[in-house]
Amino acid sequence: MRISWILPEAEYAGGTKVIAIYCEQLMASGHEVVVISTPMQPWSLRRLLRSFFRNGRLPIQPKRRPTYFDETCIDHRVIDKARSINDNDIPDGDLVIATWWETARAVNALSRSKGTKVYFMQDYGAPGMELEDLIPTWRLPLYIITISQFLVDLMHKHVGKIPVDLVGNSVDSEQFHEPPRGKSAIPTVGYLYRAEWVKGSDIVLKAVRLARNEIPNLRLLAYGPRKKPGERPIPKGMDYRLFPANDELKFIYASCDAWLFASRTEGFGLPILEAMACRTPVIATPAGAAPELITAQNGGVLIDHESPEQMAREIVRFCKMEESEWQVISAAALKTSTTYTWDEAGRQFEESLKRAYEIDAPKRKADVDALQS
Repeated sequence: MRISWILPEAEYAGGTKVIAIYCEQLMASGHEVVVISTPMQPWSLRRLLRSFFRNGRLPIQPKRRPTYFDETCIDHRVIDKARSINDNDIPDGDLVIATWWETARAVNALSRSKGTKVYFMQDYGAPGMELEDLIPTWRLPLYIITISQFLVDLMHKHVGKIPVDLVGNSVDSEQFHEPPRGKSAIPTVGYLYRAEWVKGSDIVLKAVRLARNEIPNLRLLAYGPRKKPGERPIPKGMDYRLFPANDELKFIYASCDAWLFASRTEGFGLPILEAMACRTPVIATPAGAAPELITAQNGGVLIDHESPEQMAREIVRFCKMEESEWQVISAAALKTSTTYTWDEAGRQFEESLKRAYEIDAPKRKADVDALQS
């Protein structure tokens, strides 16, 4: 089948990473795949001035940011400017997949020649993904696939029992793996640093400050994207890695005694599985897929939302834990991660696309009949 994926700006983010993985799997199965995205939004005057007054100089906007498509064979096309995608941007095909609430509206407006219309719904919670904007897109006549039971329940709560396919994210055990290991010589915790409030970096930073009262040499290891104009500088007191490649990312996860996940809202939370695959227990808020992935028996612990004090206690507990007890939890984390594979997720995703295409068959036949009459 000929499949077009429609993205907003293809940024360095977990959702884009998942799309790139599925694109490669679909290509390996013989499908033709093209990804179409918009270029970087030009910075507004307000954002430029805010950055100037904070930093004393105007920032230089990069022409583009790294993406997960850069080192692949995926046909990734960036349109001429930041605008809504239309029929002229997309080849005729069998399937066209929206990947964001704004692209869902654009895909819904496309002509039938672009293919059966699917909505891969990963987005929830971050700035620009407010619930009041998302809800109307769930009512569009698009075949919806999503990534966590939390998102399924959220859609059913707000728009009724609409059909939704659930295909959970996974982890690549060839990229993320680690032989049996002990705790770090220097107590170390890690997390994915994002400045957005919903990602909970303020919770992590306060928890680490509290934990350092008992573990003064506690190391905080973090990775993430380059900060955007107007954002505050990367917080002090952390070892920060920018845009790490998979080999370095694996090293980051495997250097930690515990991985911290503090999101207030989340679609899934891919770092949870990636850390577990590197034998690192996870301390997590119950956001996204965390309640599905983490129990006391499978390599981590769930804490309450908005509780840096509870996170700090768990950091201290994991870092002071006896080596033998920690290794049992570490092994349980690995075992949890091995129950999720991208091969199986890719098979389920492809089956969902085929199901969407088959359900749409009567409409396609009616269109052909109408043209012939």
